[in-house]
Amino acid sequence: MKIAMAADDAGRELKDIIKADLIAKGYEIEDFGLTEHQPTADYPDYAEPACRAVAEGRCERGILVCGTGIGMSIAANKMKGIRAAALSDCFTAEATRMHNNANVLCLGERTVGPGLACKLADIFLETGFQGGRHQTRLDMITEMENE
Repeated sequence: MKIAMAADDAGRELKDIIKADLIAKGYEIEDFGLTEHQPTADYPDYAEPACRAVAEGRCERGILVCGTGIGMSIAANKMKGIRAAALSDCFTAEATRMHNNANVLCLGERTVGPGLACKLADIFLETGFQGGRHQTRLDMITEMENE
């Protein structure tokens, strides 16, 4: 599975930790930055190319990291075809995949430690979508998005 990853300066260190963990597990990573300290890095600049790669099918899923995960999730959800969720617990990581077929995980370096972040990424990447009544709801969301 190929994963798009990106972070602003508030999330760069956690992104790099998750990235190393995922590479060790055999995932292919496309890193859209930030790769070095830039205190004025704006999260939309990094969310956009990573989410475009997911929306266009070049990457199967995305993981975005900022200070709280919220800014990245707001930016990501502005893009057609993206269903991003800012998460900080295992239950919602699993539920957002099973019920919402989320394709982008957003995490906060200031709110989630490295161990939990790696576990959340594992759950997010390993959990499948249940479909059924949940697909009906996603179809309704897609209609809203297309208006």
